[in-house]
Amino acid sequence: MQLMTARRACLIWASLAALAAIVLVASIGIGSVGIGPHALDDALARQIVFSLRLPRALAGFACGALLSLAGALLQVLLRNPLADPYVLGVSGGAAVFALPAMLMMWPWWGVDAAAFGGALVSIALVLALTRGDLWRAEPRDVSPRLLLTGAVLAAGWGALITLMLSLAPDGRLRGMVFWLSGDLDGVERAWPAWLALLVAMASTVPLAPKLNALLRGAAFAHAVGVDVPPLRRRIYLIASLATAVAVTSAGTIGFVGLIVPHTLRLAFGNDQRMLLPAAALAGGTLVMIADLAARTVVAPTQLPVGVITALIGAPAFLYILLGRKR
Repeated sequence: MQLMTARRACLIWASLAALAAIVLVASIGIGSVGIGPHALDDALARQIVFSLRLPRALAGFACGALLSLAGALLQVLLRNPLADPYVLGVSGGAAVFALPAMLMMWPWWGVDAAAFGGALVSIALVLALTRGDLWRAEPRDVSPRLLLTGAVLAAGWGALITLMLSLAPDGRLRGMVFWLSGDLDGVERAWPAWLALLVAMASTVPLAPKLNALLRGAAFAHAVGVDVPPLRRRIYLIASLATAVAVTSAGTIGFVGLIVPHTLRLAFGNDQRMLLPAAALAGGTLVMIADLAARTVVAPTQLPVGVITALIGAPAFLYILLGRKR
């Protein structure tokens, strides 16, 4: 990375990190019970901060970062700026396995395990059905079949989800709908999502130069020495597993993986060396902001986080599209 480009990237990262820190502090202090620095001497305040708000904010940041990173990777893989982490059916598979676990009143770890298992099943199905796209040896771009397979699989999962919601008793329905809409309420452990985020970042950032080449087409990437099929498989698996962990931790939080990398690309360019860390920082910050709004807008009632991200993301994306047309 050239000196001026590196300075610019560092400035972008530092600005996003500072914003994330500000939102984290606000998430800890603001809620139905206001907590200032002096209040941490109180046992109840410490319990609220360290058992509820801090794990929730940290988990929200990690899930948002995973979704945004996954979106950026899939947009490179599919060479489609409108691809998002849910386009290949991972969230639907997670939901189809998680909802029965909720109906049977499994403990939180059972629901999480079921959701992650469902996500893995969906990943395996896409791999099996599109083997030619991700294993093809010749340097050709990924065909639309990968995207169409994911869309059809997602539609199938959606039908099963609707069936389960129709048959669910009223006492279970609210929790199931909240999970499907993206919900951080009750998240007590942020470390699984953070561990996945660290592994994903360590696996993808070194690939940024190759991703820049792949953006120019598989033939170009092959010509400059990139082994394209293994790179495709690695991108797909990292993006899918990152999405699986995020969905397992917080349900389906929409628009983050679509709007964040797309906006950053329009604002700062498409250099993956800058974009991947920036997308993780911005995605995590957006989810923390959405969670803070979900807890405070109609407090003490809490809203699903995914509803807030959709209310933010849909108008923002329409504004970007209409602005580009003009």
